[in-house]
Amino acid sequence: MKLVTLFFFFSLSLLIASSFVSAATLQQQEVQVLKEIGNTLGKKDWDFSVDPCSGERNWSSPASKSYSTLNAVTCDCSFSNNNLCHVVGIVLKKQNLTGTLPPEFAKLPYLQEIDLTRNYLNGTIPKQWSSLNVVNISLFGNRITGSIPKELGNITTLKSLSLEFNQLSGELPPELGNLLQLERLHVSSNSFTGNLPTTLARLSKLNYVRLSDNQFSGAIPNFIQSWTSLQRLVIHGSGMSGPIPSGISFLKNLTDLRISDLKGPDSYFPPLRNLTNLETLVLRSCNLIGSIPEYLGNVTNLNSLDLSFNKLSGSIPNSLRVPENMNILYLTGNFFTGPLPNWIANPDYTDLSYNNFSIEKPEQLTCQQGTVNLFASALNGNNSGTYPCLGITSCPKPSYSLHINCGGKIITYNGNITYDEDSQEAGPAKSLRSGSNWAVSNTGHFFDSGISDYYTWSNMSKLAMNNAELYMDARVSALSLTYYGYCMGNGSYTVNLHFAEIMFTDDQTYSSLGRRVFDIYIQRKLLLKDFDIAKEAGGVRKPIIKNFTAIVTSGTLEIRLQWAGKGTTAIPFGSVYGPLISAISVNPDFTPPLEEESNKKGSGIAVGAIIGIVLAGALVIVMAFGIAWWRGCLRQKGSLYRDLQGLDLKTGIFTLRQIKAATNNFSVACKIGEGGFGPVYKGILPDGTAIAVKQLSSRSKQGNREFTNEIGMISALQHPCLVKLYGCCMEGDQMLLIYEYMENNSLASALW
Repeated sequence: MKLVTLFFFFSLSLLIASSFVSAATLQQQEVQVLKEIGNTLGKKDWDFSVDPCSGERNWSSPASKSYSTLNAVTCDCSFSNNNLCHVVGIVLKKQNLTGTLPPEFAKLPYLQEIDLTRNYLNGTIPKQWSSLNVVNISLFGNRITGSIPKELGNITTLKSLSLEFNQLSGELPPELGNLLQLERLHVSSNSFTGNLPTTLARLSKLNYVRLSDNQFSGAIPNFIQSWTSLQRLVIHGSGMSGPIPSGISFLKNLTDLRISDLKGPDSYFPPLRNLTNLETLVLRSCNLIGSIPEYLGNVTNLNSLDLSFNKLSGSIPNSLRVPENMNILYLTGNFFTGPLPNWIANPDYTDLSYNNFSIEKPEQLTCQQGTVNLFASALNGNNSGTYPCLGITSCPKPSYSLHINCGGKIITYNGNITYDEDSQEAGPAKSLRSGSNWAVSNTGHFFDSGISDYYTWSNMSKLAMNNAELYMDARVSALSLTYYGYCMGNGSYTVNLHFAEIMFTDDQTYSSLGRRVFDIYIQRKLLLKDFDIAKEAGGVRKPIIKNFTAIVTSGTLEIRLQWAGKGTTAIPFGSVYGPLISAISVNPDFTPPLEEESNKKGSGIAVGAIIGIVLAGALVIVMAFGIAWWRGCLRQKGSLYRDLQGLDLKTGIFTLRQIKAATNNFSVACKIGEGGFGPVYKGILPDGTAIAVKQLSSRSKQGNREFTNEIGMISALQHPCLVKLYGCCMEGDQMLLIYEYMENNSLASALW
């Protein structure tokens, strides 16, 4: 990038200098070549009524435009005593050009830069380019197919070759080893196969290499030790196998080393003692075993350390407290033991989820301790259907379903199924207990991104599909996203995962060229590898539901989506990759016990007996109400019942005995406040549900109308920010409202 930037400003200076020499014009032969190039690319807005080297009209972007949207033809006008210009650079970025790569570039003998980043170009790389003396070629983010022509090895002046995010295939030609001036080699997100050619060992000037998301074979070659100028090496999901070669220890200039998702056997931590300049170290899913070496603490500039999803064990070395600028520490998905270090909160974000730490009194720690994610991090897990850090030591009653609107608000789907809200802001290392019986844990940071990390995404336009409201929002993750259902009834369940790709477009632009690929785990078993939403659904903005069977044996259900280094990472912009999910629905494959018991009881009583019981019960109720009326107990409530008759109540009726038992007979110790209605008591129902009971005071100025208004209004409203009205009680001279109990005192206390 520095090379291209310097070249741009150098070229721009030439362009400005040429403006002072009005006689300097582009050679007519090259003007004709530009017309041919424009036709081949599909570039229709070049204005040939002015000289292409003048910088006027649309031959060059205004200086105020950002570099990423550059549109420029640059010239060197120093020829023939500053009277003749030659084209030295063509940069057409984010133009959405729909043509093919022009062989005519070879007719521009002074051309040094070809940058067609983020367009919609197709076709193959022309062999004719081999005659050029270019310094930079960038075809980043197009639809280029075929193989890399071996003739490119003749461009001995080439310093930067970026072919990322295309559809290239075949093996890398050995002739690339002839590019002895090459400093940048980016070939990620293609379909390259075979071993890396040994001739690449000659490229000693390489400083930035990206090989991710391909289908290479063989092990990471040890000849990379020859790349002694290397500063950045990124190999995610490349298809290559481990172990990481010992020769990596010779790359002392490395500041950014990222390797993940290697095939092959287990191996110990690679020798990185000499890599003291490292700022970013990612060795994720590399089948590493053993312990973390103490010498990592000597890498004082280390900013990001990700060793997640390996088989590392032992304690976290105290030496890791030394790097002062540690931003990210990911150790999730290993076998680390021992106590938590007292410095573990020093990094900005730490993820220790899914380990075997020995945590004293884990029930006293929440799953999220500041910026430290401790979800499922303790050795002594709970077999009662939950984790201690969730704050639930036992389950009051089992749940037999799960419905979540991932990344969105609470909605009602198909008219009768309520999907829980899941719009809380996550973080690079964060767990959230969101619903009544589920939690979510996120791990991941978007590297190489020019924007802040994001964890939900909303579609801005209407989706043309049935039940579109379920797919308007989604939760996303840069690495690992886990939904955890707890207090579930044991048995077999159908897990429905709802997806729709809403971040790519469906048109002929570079924004449509992205590929999102991730893996799906259920109950910690890999059930679907390299899942591509758009491919499975037959396009973007189309729904696809994947069905799985899950067996719950200990009251817990775990659904994990994980990025394994596959897919594009910068289309339409940096940080578009990793898991994305719209909704989750889980339903039992059996009749839950309560329903089954109810059905059995119903089937065991004769119809005649049921009719007799109903008539007898009705007679008893009529007699009781008659006696109460004559005693005057109900006479004063007559108007109240009439007021309630017209309400479509969605609440329950409680008995006074139930409420007295829940509040210890309205004990003063249970009193939590008093308002205009009367005193409020905290109570506990027999199933463990906490309630708040509002009791109409005899001194209250409110009466039947206020009582019925409150019931009618609150029972008709449902919103995450409103407490739920569970029901009411009207016995004797008592009028009681039973609400959901909420912690943290009153709103008035918070405001004042």
